[in-house]
Amino acid sequence: MSAVYFLLLLLPLVSAQTYHWGPCPTPKVQPGFNVEQYLGRWYEIEKLPASFERGKCIEANYAIRKDGTIRVLNTQFYKDKVRPAEGTAVIQDPREPAKLGVSFSYFTPYSPYWILTTDYTSLSVVYSCTDILRIFHIDYAWILGRSRFLPPETVRYAKELMINEGIDLFRMKATDQTGCKDN
Repeated sequence: MSAVYFLLLLLPLVSAQTYHWGPCPTPKVQPGFNVEQYLGRWYEIEKLPASFERGKCIEANYAIRKDGTIRVLNTQFYKDKVRPAEGTAVIQDPREPAKLGVSFSYFTPYSPYWILTTDYTSLSVVYSCTDILRIFHIDYAWILGRSRFLPPETVRYAKELMINEGIDLFRMKATDQTGCKDN
């Protein structure tokens, strides 16, 4: 099977994602990342398109489980319902704790979930990228906040950081956080 034919078969699977030719960029991550400080609720401010995130009021809540893994509980309001998705995050290499792996199914491998920067109290910038045979890559990026809305200069800072690390933000869109119910 030629590479072009293979890519044509895969394109429908990635149409709601962001994909680019070539391998993933390798951005720098948060030095001295402290997972304990990162735990808790984060609200999605902006993101690159993701087929699994189509709603509004999107948030993620992180907590340590007894087995040492990190419980990831994502929620979104979609089609008149709150829709939760529970996953697991792990620090795959203790020497690089800001490079987590996340999975939302026992049947899927861990996907990269790299914290590029965080101040733990207001902003987090997260990036994920998967190479497909080093021919092209699918990437995701998120700007997260501890509150549903961040100042425009904070969002600009986050975007500039990603652009400077070689991440294409052309398709980045704001997440609708209006009219959300806090629990």
